[in-house]
Amino acid sequence: MTAAGAAGGIDELRAGVREVCAGFGDRYWRDLDAERAYPEAFVTAMTRAGYLAALIPTAYGGMGLDLRAACAILEEVNRSGGNANAAHAQMYVMGTLLRHGSDAQKRAYLPAIASGELRLQAFGVTEPDAGTDSTQITTFAERRGDHYVVNGDKIYISRVQYSDLMILLARTTPADEVEQRSDGLSVFLVDLREARGNGLEVMRRRVMMNNLTNELAFRDVVVPATNLIGEEGQGFRHILDGMNAERILIAAECVGDGRFFVDRATARARDRKIFGRPIGQNQGVAFPIATAYAHLKAAALMVGRAAELFDADVSCGTEANVAKLLAADASWEAANMAVQTFGGYGVDAEYDIERKFRETRLYQVAPISTNLILSYIAEHVLGLPRSF
Repeated sequence: MTAAGAAGGIDELRAGVREVCAGFGDRYWRDLDAERAYPEAFVTAMTRAGYLAALIPTAYGGMGLDLRAACAILEEVNRSGGNANAAHAQMYVMGTLLRHGSDAQKRAYLPAIASGELRLQAFGVTEPDAGTDSTQITTFAERRGDHYVVNGDKIYISRVQYSDLMILLARTTPADEVEQRSDGLSVFLVDLREARGNGLEVMRRRVMMNNLTNELAFRDVVVPATNLIGEEGQGFRHILDGMNAERILIAAECVGDGRFFVDRATARARDRKIFGRPIGQNQGVAFPIATAYAHLKAAALMVGRAAELFDADVSCGTEANVAKLLAADASWEAANMAVQTFGGYGVDAEYDIERKFRETRLYQVAPISTNLILSYIAEHVLGLPRSF
């Protein structure tokens, strides 16, 4: 779909995404899940259709769409039974590069990312000892003339083997030399093609879903100073835009997951007959489906509101967090409902409920734990004492 076509409306955009997804049915995703393999064909198809360049401006070869449109794309992928996790980082890391990257960086990378020549799928923030407290990361980038030397460890970094570039958050000023915990952090664009085998070790970690997750070890990895994004020491602030976008986009994926479960459960409740009648005729089956539907509708409205504020360049930290919380909870509720509706078939791989069940469970803890969101709301919205 062209940018002009996408401009025709969200409904047309959704229809175009569904058309691409129709070529990748349940068996495709089921087989990949069994093999823990990357959906190369799907990512290529989405790239060729332009959807993974949705947020890249048309001047750089992208679709030039807003976050609301990007949410629709990811939601439709997950509702179809697929998993947008394989490609979503290319959307949410755009916030950091687009808003804080130099003109030279944008000219050098964005057209190639839009065309699919380069992939930007990896986001290097989380560390073994820092967890969700990103201000406590210890990976250090030391400036030496015209380059930085990076040393440290990252964990749960996805898609590194299938990405040419990575957005990396590293400390450039020792933690004991800054006034605030969020100071002294910087963002870099790392060329993984050069780093792998030259100090960067990538170790695959098996997790409960097909998430292409890795542990990274940086040992004297050289990064050109020209790959610093924005201002040195201000990296945490630079990635906040990307983090808000990430939470909103993943909330949209949760809505898509939830709608997948409601769609499949509704069809099952209508068609499956036990004791001479459809199981959906029983309120014990019908009411949980209806409840899940209602909660998803509410979550979707919050996702839309958060995206609207982000697109208007209005502060939206609270809305992004609330959208992620509500959508993650609604999708998890819908997942449990679907397993109950399908009964024993709900844990049978051939019915795809258990696969999506495992996938949507992730969003209770990533990319931000629902507990941390509740702490944020308690402190920053309700004015309660800080709990961590």
